Amino acid sequence: MHLLYAFALSLIAACGLYLALSRHAVSLIIGINLISAAVNLVIFYAGRIVTRAPAIIPEGEQVLAADAANPVPQALILTAIVIGFSLTAVLASIALQTWRRLGSLDLRRNGYAEALGSPFDGKGGRP
Repeated sequence: MHLLYAFALSLIAACGLYLALSRHAVSLIIGINLISAAVNLVIFYAGRIVTRAPAIIPEGEQVLAADAANPVPQALILTAIVIGFSLTAVLASIALQTWRRLGSLDLRRNGYAEALGSPFDGKGGRP
């Protein structure tokens, strides 16, 4: 079963990497989201999915039970979901502005910064 989980997670990450390396802004955003989901699932899987005891310390005890779920990966994943959602919102707004200015989401057409030249060529000085 572990091998099946590992294969599925690596397949999700590979699809995300393939999309993130594309030249289209929407594919890039979806690829980053897939990579984020794969990493979240790896962290979740490392926190013992099949445990039967919740991550609650019983009254009068000082530590979790030996078969309890680990609460740290769960907290990390919740934080990563919030950060991933905000990253998606920022990237979607950048894609929208790219569409409005260029009329296309093909990132190969976005070469305005390269056309300006280097800031270190003597025209503007070094920062």
